[in-house]
Amino acid sequence: MKTSAPGNAEPQLGKQKPSRGSALPGRAPQPNRDSVTTIRDDGSRMFLHPADARGFWTRARRGSAALLISIYFLLPWIPVGGHPAVFLDIASRRFHLFGHTLAFQDVWLLFFVITGLGFGLFFVTALLGRVWCGWACPQTVFLDHVYRRVERWIEGDAVARRKLDAAPWDAAKVGKRVTKQVAFVLISAIITHLFLAYFVSLPELWKMVTHSPGEHWGAFLFMAVATGILYFNFAWFREQLCLVICPYGRMQSVLVDDHSLVIGYDTKRGEPRGKLGTPDAGACIDCNRCVQVCPTGIDIRQGLQIECIACAACIDACDEVMAKVNRPAGLVRYDSTAAFDGARTRWLRPRIWLYLVLLAAGATAALWALSTVRPAVIGVTRLGGMPYFVDAETVRNQFLVRLVNKRDEPVSFRVSAETPEGLPVRLAGFDELLTLAPLAEEVRPLVISVPREAYAGSFRFHVVAQPEAGGFELRRAVNFTGPEPEFLREDAR
Repeated sequence: MKTSAPGNAEPQLGKQKPSRGSALPGRAPQPNRDSVTTIRDDGSRMFLHPADARGFWTRARRGSAALLISIYFLLPWIPVGGHPAVFLDIASRRFHLFGHTLAFQDVWLLFFVITGLGFGLFFVTALLGRVWCGWACPQTVFLDHVYRRVERWIEGDAVARRKLDAAPWDAAKVGKRVTKQVAFVLISAIITHLFLAYFVSLPELWKMVTHSPGEHWGAFLFMAVATGILYFNFAWFREQLCLVICPYGRMQSVLVDDHSLVIGYDTKRGEPRGKLGTPDAGACIDCNRCVQVCPTGIDIRQGLQIECIACAACIDACDEVMAKVNRPAGLVRYDSTAAFDGARTRWLRPRIWLYLVLLAAGATAALWALSTVRPAVIGVTRLGGMPYFVDAETVRNQFLVRLVNKRDEPVSFRVSAETPEGLPVRLAGFDELLTLAPLAEEVRPLVISVPREAYAGSFRFHVVAQPEAGGFELRRAVNFTGPEPEFLREDAR
């Protein structure tokens, strides 16, 4: 069932369209609120060929898409701090983001990224509706502004494409269809290769492309599978991803309320519908142009529906028709459900404040977390086996110290131990400076020894690594374990 947002009940239309069940065999079903337009009565798929809209919003979306696609393609090429602007080097467990390098140990920061994106999406949806779907979602950006553009160049406009669908398989149709599918495969391969460059870098990607697939079979398999998935999605599945798989449309009934910005039809002004010259008719001339340009096949005049991705194509289409018949634009427009009902839109309301508070709290926590990130990482783990060793003179514990240099230059560290009340200890394994190469790591054993006469029981101390040049300090708290002091005194007797 299609659903509408709260307060956006189905309007009483002056002229109802036939229901999907009334569609004749072989005919395309008419849009309605009870079923998906792209599925016929017999369960077969109806392929949509949305007409091209022209107007302010279409130009704005194309500009936005061009910017987003440019960012996607250029980030692996732009050097920042000696690395691509975004380089997720999984093989070396380094993540280079606009000049900052994070080690694998910093992956916990993704928690703030993911939660921030979630709360940000909630906030934007509650305020601006499904602006993400229509303007920034990769599915919409690539489908509407890349694949469908190529399809139009090869097969013609919507009318020509529908005629081609119904035409017999002659040489012209085969040539166009093969050309289109080959273009789709090439575009999918380009998108996939650029995605792979985010993880292996462009020079390494070029080596993979120019060498035998067997030398990099893992990357080749990923590229082949990802290209196939993209091709299947954009060549065949298309809007079904939004209608069937993506859960975001079904979440809008929870996130959107009567004061959220949505695309809607002004029922008070448009109804009852009628052709030009019809007495007492509303502004809508029932030309169905808004339906023809819809990429998901809905009729926006039937109210807000989960299939609506807020692409604004229906706004430009309706405004263009209104201009031709000398009527004011805005019959279909961006507005809130409350405004369509004649009330005032309240932009700042409880849920908006709640999301703002959550975003502010998350941003504060994220800034604190980022402030704890250092250009190097230290880890201390206890060696397996006996937790401690006792000999005639000392009690000792054995650890492994792992130092990671996240800088693009060598760093020398001096490792020491800070104990409570100056307890004398001896470190074995780090008697001299430890120099790490750029983006290198080293693991060394560390032996902590305490004289028997000074040992008073288990205690907690810190392993400290200080760069010779200063600037920051790495600390790791560790527990020193040993027998009860009474045991040592009895053993000494």
